[in-house]
Amino acid sequence: MSMRFEGKRAIVTGAASGIGLAVAKLLASEGAKVVIGDLNVKGLETAAADIGGAALAFPIDVSDHDACQRMVETAVSEHGGLDILCNIAGVLDMAPLAQFTPERWARMIGVNLSGVFFLSRAAMPHLIETRGSIVNMASASGLVGVPYNSPYSASKHGVVGLTKAMALEFANQGVRVNAICPGGVKTPLLNAPPPEGVDWEAVMRSASWLDHGEMCEPEDIANAVAFLASNDARMVTGVAFPVDGGQTAG
Repeated sequence: MSMRFEGKRAIVTGAASGIGLAVAKLLASEGAKVVIGDLNVKGLETAAADIGGAALAFPIDVSDHDACQRMVETAVSEHGGLDILCNIAGVLDMAPLAQFTPERWARMIGVNLSGVFFLSRAAMPHLIETRGSIVNMASASGLVGVPYNSPYSASKHGVVGLTKAMALEFANQGVRVNAICPGGVKTPLLNAPPPEGVDWEAVMRSASWLDHGEMCEPEDIANAVAFLASNDARMVTGVAFPVDGGQTAG
């Protein structure tokens, strides 16, 4: 087995399930020590036990600036530094535009975009020291519009813009910043029934993976994250990398 992350220290959010869990498992299996975060405390503890001694659980709401700062401080204190930040935590909320209250909008932006900013800002001084890497989780909805998805799409477009801006700002200091843009992935986010008032057929017409009946597995996305986080991608920064079965190709 490849050990691309031997001796590396990583933070992975959203790690209680889905893509975040798959990322944390893969990094740990290739030698990294990982601090895993999620709002789902029970799921996070299960994930840490599943990963084993390489994982340290840190319950967190990434929309909380102070909690993000504490998570980075804990990771650096426990492991002596930080090489990789994977901002995977996210929430999905679909509804007709008129149903999105200010509170629903704020929650979407807080978790999906502000959390990426808070953790990246806190981690950056340590990543400069190690010439490390950030991998953010955007979405196909961060590259194209999806109906009934306005706040989510706005937040993920924001992640793409933030990724590119940070990549340019810190390139001369050796920190690479990239984003993954998944299409449909078999995670708990997509298991919920369509919300009332949403024309699900209109939503699905924008998802090309339906045409061949296959969605990505979390491990497909984790493989892309690991590539961008590793030295295999040493010349790659500022990209929004689709893993979407062609959804955004045309």
